[in-house]
Amino acid sequence: YGAWRVAVLRHCENTNLERISWMQKHMETDEVFALLDGNCTLILAGDGDKPENYEMVKMEPHKLYNIKSGFWHNHVLDENGEVLIVENRDTTDDNSPTYHMNSGEIAAFQKAFRA
Repeated sequence: YGAWRVAVLRHCENTNLERISWMQKHMETDEVFALLDGNCTLILAGDGDKPENYEMVKMEPHKLYNIKSGFWHNHVLDENGEVLIVENRDTTDDNSPTYHMNSGEIAAFQKAFRA
């Protein structure tokens, strides 16, 4: 798709709440999500040096969600979850840092998710 990468994310073990231990941000591009099926909760965690102030957004089907470049995010999908993802095709590990949470940060994130 020219300058764009289009993909479908489906439920897998790494999208279960208990498996979320990291957050990612893209430094050079926004990323757009659309829920196609099932349930998905977007996890947003600010644009600082590390994720904080978690915000959970339960996605609505066929609505577009734009994550601005530089914002930490991840997602939790149920077993039927399917999410369309659109991002710049130049999005790589080199320009998309990942933050690995420690056990205390994971506990705080899971508490915020369940609230």
